[in-house]
Amino acid sequence: MEGTDTGTTDTGTTKAARRGPPLLAAVAVAYAVVQLCCAVAHMDLGWDESVYLSQVDPRNPAAYFSAPRSRGISFLVAPVVALTPSVTTLRVTLALLSSAALYGAFRIWEPLAGRARTALAAALFAGLWITVLSGPEVMPNLWIAFAATAATGCFLRTRAPADTRAPADPRTPADTRTPTGSRNLAGLAASLAAAALLRAPDAVWLALPMLAACAAVRDRRALHTAAVVLGGLAAGGAQWAAEAWVRFGGVTQRLADSSATEGGMGAHPGAGLSAARRSLNGPQLCRPCHIANPSLTHSLWWLLLPVLAAAACALALRTGGRARAVTLLPVACALSLAAPYLLLLDYSAPRFLLPSYALLALPVAGLAAGAVTRLHTGPPRWAAAAALCALLAAHLWVQQGELRANAADARDTTVRYRRAAEGLQRLGLSAPCLVTGPRAQPVAYAAGCASAQTRGNNRSTTEAALARAAHRVPTAVLQDPADGRLPPFARTWHPHPLPGTGGWTAYLP
Repeated sequence: MEGTDTGTTDTGTTKAARRGPPLLAAVAVAYAVVQLCCAVAHMDLGWDESVYLSQVDPRNPAAYFSAPRSRGISFLVAPVVALTPSVTTLRVTLALLSSAALYGAFRIWEPLAGRARTALAAALFAGLWITVLSGPEVMPNLWIAFAATAATGCFLRTRAPADTRAPADPRTPADTRTPTGSRNLAGLAASLAAAALLRAPDAVWLALPMLAACAAVRDRRALHTAAVVLGGLAAGGAQWAAEAWVRFGGVTQRLADSSATEGGMGAHPGAGLSAARRSLNGPQLCRPCHIANPSLTHSLWWLLLPVLAAAACALALRTGGRARAVTLLPVACALSLAAPYLLLLDYSAPRFLLPSYALLALPVAGLAAGAVTRLHTGPPRWAAAAALCALLAAHLWVQQGELRANAADARDTTVRYRRAAEGLQRLGLSAPCLVTGPRAQPVAYAAGCASAQTRGNNRSTTEAALARAAHRVPTAVLQDPADGRLPPFARTWHPHPLPGTGGWTAYLP
């Protein structure tokens, strides 16, 4: 990845490069439209969303914030939550912001990969059902994907502007130069800082291939770039590290607590890969993951993804020059980001691999577009382009079906939370109040109450402390038919079935 200073200035693409159909902008607009039509309407808040929102909501008590979480997504939505409690407003705002972030993150790649290839990569990523469903959700994984895409592009534009520029798109003029200088360094630092703020461990995994690339070059520019990478991590991770010392007794202890919350992070390669395959098309959290594998037609793209990425790398190595770094670095970063979720956990969720999908879409799009452009003009090229469009249409059709199914599942689950909260309010529970038991966090947030747990991943208190609190504030214990256990202090309380929740019961004194 050795780079040479071409003497170009940070002025962006030429006027000729800006002419032509705004392909990437069209993809971003389509992404926004699909979100607004399919993922926003009638979706209440999910479990994790209620935790992140409660941290910055001035109207509700903050839920317990466990060690693995980071506060970046809470900071992102804080201005909206401060202005209005409307969930619909929040969803629409996030849908528009995520579409703009998709455009901004992939726009960095246009001088590196060409306009058509970049737009195709964005379409491949935005067309996934989990990408659409995550757009309006208060969850960090999609935003880490955008930050990772932007950081990798800025790194390449900073390190090797001459070698990595690849205007293979015929519409991109040959004299287009990749911008260099302080703006790309600032973009690299800001993107890594955003990733660290959103999820500090993921940002470290993202930065490892970049630091390795700098170490392989060993020149002054490499040292400068490595310093920027480390500076971005430090700036974004400072809040996480400070909270680790204040709340958990240090960074090492927070990592240990995070591992315990995740069920004990360790070598689980078989279980992690199996869980990722099983949860490919939902549910949104597969823990424990004992469901059947998805059908081949609905998982073929996932099985082919590593094969296509490997083929793109092999072609780039054979081609050499600028294509090598543009292909190898995003693949390396994608593998690094996926490693903890595929190898160290024994459960999975589709959103975990969103950053890897975003990065792998770039070399895959380059491989597909390159196969078309290498053909001679005329019928062969048109036939190859038509076949590529047909494959993309079939893939998007499958993803649209999965989107409808998972959006309906998410809607049913979140509606149950809201109905449980409404049931508690009808029973007279009002702030200040306390809710405990299974699913207490999202139900308590919807009811305007505090939440507490005595067991599980969100354990934040003891049964004795809860018993004392029940004498001071109105308290409810939720019970799920699948979990008949009640704390001793609530066994003499009165049960109240909560209609529309699938059999949940609230116990009140």
